[in-house]
Amino acid sequence: MAFFKKASKGLSPGQYTYTADNIKQAGWCLNKNIKIAVVPNGADWQVELNINNKIHLDPKIYQGKKAIEKMYEYYKYYYDKHNK
Repeated sequence: MAFFKKASKGLSPGQYTYTADNIKQAGWCLNKNIKIAVVPNGADWQVELNINNKIHLDPKIYQGKKAIEKMYEYYKYYYDKHNK
């Protein structure tokens, strides 16, 4: 008889309602090899920036939805910086 361990539930920073501009900015960044993600740090979150395969970690710690908001803030920053 086999015993199976119940799968643990993963962490989630929560729900975020993104806008059309968020998607446009994120899509542009992804096409330019700028990838930004939220990564768990214990019970909180940090923002990871992968720019041309060089990984940078935002030193601040965020809680839940604030991490996702910061991620889209970074996407907007890089989109605006390179589209003047």
